[in-house]
Amino acid sequence: MKIIEIMKVLGDENRLRILNLLYNSDLLCVCDIEEVLKLSQSNTSRHLNKLKILNLINSEKKAQWVYYNINRKKLEKYTFIGEILKNLNDEIFKKDVRNLKIYLKNKKKC
Repeated sequence: MKIIEIMKVLGDENRLRILNLLYNSDLLCVCDIEEVLKLSQSNTSRHLNKLKILNLINSEKKAQWVYYNINRKKLEKYTFIGEILKNLNDEIFKKDVRNLKIYLKNKKKC
């Protein structure tokens, strides 16, 4: 994997927002991400696919749902990704994490 490809993928705000949610949680399904970020299912899936192609995230199928988490081994290899995620100071990223915590606290099942 080339660093340029990673930077291109991380250059999209929605993909960075998704990665930020996954960085701040254990496992999330598409519906969780859609709800927190207010993105459509198709848009969310498209962004997840781009992150998955570069192996930045893992997926795990449970029954009819697919759950995603961040690939921690990739963060160890490409430490700049973790540094970017730790230093996301824009209000939108902070708000996403706050909304995620509220959503997970009140979440029923998918």
